[in-house]
Amino acid sequence: MKEDIYDDLFEEKEEKTDYQAVLFKYIIRWPWFVASVIVCLACAWLYLQYTTPIYNISASIIIKDDKKGGSAGSDLSVFEGMGIINTNKNIDNEIEILRSKSLVKKVVKELGLYINYSAKGSFHHVELYGNSPVLVQFSPEDAEHLSAPILLTINLLPDGKLDVNANINDKDFSKHFDRLPAVFPSEAGTLTFLPNPEQASKENETINVTIVKPLGVAKGYVSALSIEPTSKTTSVAAVSLKNTNRKRGEDFINKLIEMYNRDANNDKNEVAQNTARFIDERIAVINQELGTTEQELESFKRSAGLTDLSSDAQLAVSEKSEYEKRCVENGTQLNLVEYLTDYLKKADNTSVLPANVGLNDAALTGLINQYNMLILERNRLLRSSSESNPVIRKLDSNIQDMRTNLNTAIASVHKGLLITKADLDRQADKFAGRVSNAPAQERQFVSIQRQQEIKAGLYLMLLQKREENNITLAATANNAKIIDDALADGFPVSPKSRTIYMIALILGFGIPVAVIYILNLLSFRIEGRSDVERLTSVPIIGDVPLTEQPESHAHAIAVRENDNDIMAETFRSLRTSLLFMMGDPEKKVILVTSTMSGEGKTFIASNLAVSLALLGKKVILIGLDIRKPGLNKVFQISHKEKGITQYLASPQSTDLHTLIQPSNVTPNLSLLFGGVIPPNPTELLARQALEDAIRTLRKEYDYIVMDTAPIGMVTDTQIIARVADASIYVCRADYTHKNDYQLINELQERKRLPNLCTVINGLDMKKKKYGYYYGYGKYGRYYGYGKKYGYGYGYGSEAGKQ
Repeated sequence: MKEDIYDDLFEEKEEKTDYQAVLFKYIIRWPWFVASVIVCLACAWLYLQYTTPIYNISASIIIKDDKKGGSAGSDLSVFEGMGIINTNKNIDNEIEILRSKSLVKKVVKELGLYINYSAKGSFHHVELYGNSPVLVQFSPEDAEHLSAPILLTINLLPDGKLDVNANINDKDFSKHFDRLPAVFPSEAGTLTFLPNPEQASKENETINVTIVKPLGVAKGYVSALSIEPTSKTTSVAAVSLKNTNRKRGEDFINKLIEMYNRDANNDKNEVAQNTARFIDERIAVINQELGTTEQELESFKRSAGLTDLSSDAQLAVSEKSEYEKRCVENGTQLNLVEYLTDYLKKADNTSVLPANVGLNDAALTGLINQYNMLILERNRLLRSSSESNPVIRKLDSNIQDMRTNLNTAIASVHKGLLITKADLDRQADKFAGRVSNAPAQERQFVSIQRQQEIKAGLYLMLLQKREENNITLAATANNAKIIDDALADGFPVSPKSRTIYMIALILGFGIPVAVIYILNLLSFRIEGRSDVERLTSVPIIGDVPLTEQPESHAHAIAVRENDNDIMAETFRSLRTSLLFMMGDPEKKVILVTSTMSGEGKTFIASNLAVSLALLGKKVILIGLDIRKPGLNKVFQISHKEKGITQYLASPQSTDLHTLIQPSNVTPNLSLLFGGVIPPNPTELLARQALEDAIRTLRKEYDYIVMDTAPIGMVTDTQIIARVADASIYVCRADYTHKNDYQLINELQERKRLPNLCTVINGLDMKKKKYGYYYGYGKYGRYYGYGKKYGYGYGYGSEAGKQ
C-alpha cells in the first residue's frame, strides 16, 4: 500500500526493494520480538496448564461376518448344518449397533458415568474417576427424570464427618453427616454416600460431584466414539474414544464390547430358549399320556392272561404290523403338526416358533426357520430404532405374510397326513380281516400296544431334541472377539504441547512482524532517506539529525565557530554538497523553502548561512517569508520593523544598506529581515525591486541565502525563484507527508525552482528506525563525535520547526 499509492506519480522511476533496509526495520525492534515471544510462550504455558488433556483410547475387535470370513472356523459352524443356529452377520450393521445410543446408554448406567467427581487442582479441576474417597449412588432411573443437573459439594472433615451442599432443581440444600454410609433423600431421588475402600480420605478436602441425565452423557460418548473397519477385506474393527481420563476411557470400551456380546448372545439364545420351553411342556404332557397307556397295557395282560397266538394270527399280525408302523409315524407327524398349530395360535407376532422339533416336511421346517429369522431381525433393529421405521414396518408386513404362509402350509401338511392316515387305516383293516377269528382280547391288546409305542417314540424324540437344544445354549460364543485390549496413548492428542509451543513461537515472531508491517502500511509520513529516494529523483544533499539543545546555546543557531559537534559536521557536509552542486562561483543566490510551516526551513537556512560565513565568505541571510517573518527569532533580534518589505514598497526612497543588520554570530554574516507584514506580499515580490536588490547584493556578498515562504501554501517562493541560482527544499522526518513529493516532482519537472535539491531535517536517531544511518551512519563516524554527542542537541525539535 505504501508503495503502490505513488506508482501513478512515479511511473518513470523503477523502484527496487532494499531488502537490507526492510530487514533492518525489523532487526532494530528486536525488543518487540523478545517481549512478544516471551508473552506468547507464557500464554501457551498457561493454556497448557489450564486445559484438561484429552487422550485417545483404542482397541481392536473382530466381528463375525460371513461375507469377510469373520465366522470362519467358528465353533458353532457344526450346528449351522443342523438348522439350530444361524451366524450370518454384516459388519456394517454390527458397527451401527456398537455405536447406538441405546447400547452406549447401558454402558453409562453400568459404569455410573453419569456421576462425575472432581477436585480443585493447581490450575483446573482434577477428575477423580475411581479415586474419589466418597462414592455417590443415584439410581439411573431417577437421573433420567432430572430437569437440571444435581451439583454436590462434599467437604471432608476429621473423624470421617462430612458436609454436603447440594443444588437440586435450582434449590440449595445443606446436610451434615457424622459417618458413612449416609442417605440424603431429596425430591429428585435418594442420594447415598458410601466410603471408597480403595481410596483413603483426606481431611479438609473438597469434592465436587455432578449428576446429569445418562442419555446426555451417552450422546457425548457417541460423538467421541469412533468405530471403523481396518480394511474392506476383513471384519476387524478399530474402536477408539477420546476422553480426558485414560482409565475411564479403557473401562468404557471394555464394557461396551462386553455389553454388545451380552446382547448378541441373548438374541442368539432367544430361539433356543423358546424351543426348550416348548419341548419341556410337551415332554410333561407325553410323559403323562405314556404312563397311562402302559398302565392300560399292564392291566389288560393281567386280566386277559395273554401268553401266545396261533401261527395264522401271527402271520396276519406280521403283515399288518408293517402298516401299523407307518401309522405310528403318521400319528407322530399329526401330533407334531397339531402341537405346532396350537402354539402358532397362542404366539403373537413377536415370538419365534419352535424349530427342528422332528417334522419330516422340509418345506414347512424351512418356512419356520425363515419366520424365526424375520422375528429376530425385527427385535434386533428395534433396539436402535422405533416401530415407525420404514424398515420395521416392512419387516412387520413380511412377518404377517410369512405367518399366513405358515398357516396355509401347516393346514396343507395336516390335510396330507390325514389322507395318508386314511389310506394306512384302510390297508390295516384289510389285514385285520384276516385275524377276524382271533380273540377280541388280541385285537384290544394290539391297539393298546400301538398307542404305547406311539407315545414312547414321541417321548424319545422330544428327549433327543431337548439335549440338542441344551448343546446349542451351552455352545453360544461371543459375537465380537477382542484382538487388542483397550489401551490409552501415552501422550494426549489435545492439546499437543509441542504444537502449542511451536504456534506460540511463530506468533511471537509473527505478531511484531505484522504490527511493524501494518505500521509501515499506515505510515503516510516520510521516515528517512530511503523513503525520500523512493518518492523522488531530486538529489538529497544532507540529513540533519534531531538532537537536544545544550544549555550553552540559547537560540536555534547550531553551527558555531570552532565547534566540532554533530550538528556542525552535518552542516559542513550539507554546505560541501551544495557548493559542489552549484559548481559555478558566479552562482551565489540560494533559496530555501518547504511544503508547509514547521518543517525547519528557517533553521536550515540560518545554519547554512552561518556555515558558509565560517568559510570566510561574506554571506547575507534574507527573510523573504514576508507573510510570517520569523528570522529575527532565530537570531534573537527583537526589532523586526526594519526589513526588505520597506525597500520593495519604495525602492527610490529607501536605502537597502540601512536595512541590513549584523548577525552577532560571526562578522561575515549579515541579516536582512522581512520587516513589517505588507497587505500585498505577492505583488511586492513580483516587482523589479527584488531583482534590483539581489543584483546589488551579488556585488557585495559572496553568498545570498533566502528564507522563503512554504511553497505548498503560497506562490511567493515560485516568484522569488527567478532570482535564485539554487533551491533547497526542506522536508522533515515523521512530519512531511509523502503526498507532498508530488509537488516536489512537479516543480522539478516544470523547472519552477532552479537547481532543486532537498534536505531531510529532524531525523530522530534515538528511535533507531533509519537503517541508512544506524550503527555505521554518517553521524557516527565523524572523528568520534557521534559517540560523544549522539544524544545531545535538540535543534530539530523546537528550532527545527521554524
